Amino acid sequence: MKKVTHTSIRPTQSLNLLSQQEIFKLSNPSADLYQLFRDCALAVLNTDNHEDDAESIFTNYADFDIKLVPKSRGMMLEIDNAPAQSFVDGEIIKGIQAHLSSVLRDIVYSDFTIVTKHQEITITDQVFHILRNAGAIKPDLSPNLIVCWGGHSIPRIEYDYAKEVGYELGLRGLDIITGCGIGAMKGPMKGATVGHAKQHIKQGRYIGITEPGIIASESPNAIVNELVIMPDIEKRLEAFIRLGHSIIVFPGGVGTVEEILYLLSILLHPDNDTSGIPLIFSGPECCREYFEILDKFLRFCLGDDVAELYQIIIAEAGKVGTLAKEAVAQVHRTRRDNSEAYYYNWELNIADNLQNPFEPTHDNMAALKLDRRLPKHELASNLRSVFSGIVAGNVKAFGIREVAKHGPYQINGDPELMNAIDELLYVFVKQQRMKLGQVEQDYKPCYEIV
Repeated sequence: MKKVTHTSIRPTQSLNLLSQQEIFKLSNPSADLYQLFRDCALAVLNTDNHEDDAESIFTNYADFDIKLVPKSRGMMLEIDNAPAQSFVDGEIIKGIQAHLSSVLRDIVYSDFTIVTKHQEITITDQVFHILRNAGAIKPDLSPNLIVCWGGHSIPRIEYDYAKEVGYELGLRGLDIITGCGIGAMKGPMKGATVGHAKQHIKQGRYIGITEPGIIASESPNAIVNELVIMPDIEKRLEAFIRLGHSIIVFPGGVGTVEEILYLLSILLHPDNDTSGIPLIFSGPECCREYFEILDKFLRFCLGDDVAELYQIIIAEAGKVGTLAKEAVAQVHRTRRDNSEAYYYNWELNIADNLQNPFEPTHDNMAALKLDRRLPKHELASNLRSVFSGIVAGNVKAFGIREVAKHGPYQINGDPELMNAIDELLYVFVKQQRMKLGQVEQDYKPCYEIV
């Protein structure tokens, strides 16, 4: 692998002005904040690398280092042994430089303002403050943000379809939010850039929302022009839900199912109005069976009524674009009539177990209550934690280390429910949706269904 042995860059915007305490905490190798900053900066510089094993990435770049150096007119970043793909003729790519500044901005703000000064505010307020500080909240714009979820490990035909849907969204003046990685996260953004260009929209928004645990395995793709790093996966998911005006789900693996279950747990909660977040599942013709299997799984776990919360549209990108535009218009009307904010969905009730971080240790995974007699929103939340743990075991450094040390996660509960989970996971393994470049016979599960 090629590396740039040394470079110096200046952060963009106003991030070249930091306090002495901030510089110390971000530059002290023994401090947790330094390690967080280093790992996220490496992930950004590793953009477009087709490797989703975070532990492997950190090992390959064990000699990578980044330091903040105060200067008379601000501050410089001194970077050693950075991935070469982020440079052209020895100069860092401007978009990568901006993303590095976003990393610095969000880590500094989350640690020094949210954690240190605002621990007493609600998690929903914390998410709002971080998004506002990042400039992601635009109160002067009408609703037009479409959240697109889907897998990073997908075949070309699925990527092309996601791109086609993105094009239809762009033609209708809709902006895109994704998890910022490759695959079904990059496709809609890339398509939307063409749609926006044809409509002479020069300020298209391609928002990538990530978190430290996933950013190394899903580095920001080249289309993202607004990068936001939330402190953990739960705040990342809440940011999607609070910001977005409609959601489209493309085929994916365990991470995509985690996102779906998170949303369904919210929509199934008796305190929430299910009309507030239009939800569409879509893919090319070859994915018809995928969505039939997913639909069957959701109905089995959460009851047939759950299917009223989403639409499945196969191989009709134009129809998806039309429905998304209509859904956004309905959200616009509803929020205007109710005097609700266009830019942030304050009205949704999100339960504590969806807001507080779930740590995927073996004890926590084994202790999850998985029983179909639970209230539907509680079961959806617990199932979301199962899939969150499997994501960690597949691609996150912490989960990979846990599984290497203690063996596969043990998942147990209602036998019929365990069967349904096992069957769905088997489909993901067979369709190579667990990890990039890993064929069925080579995949070593990080879980055991008991």
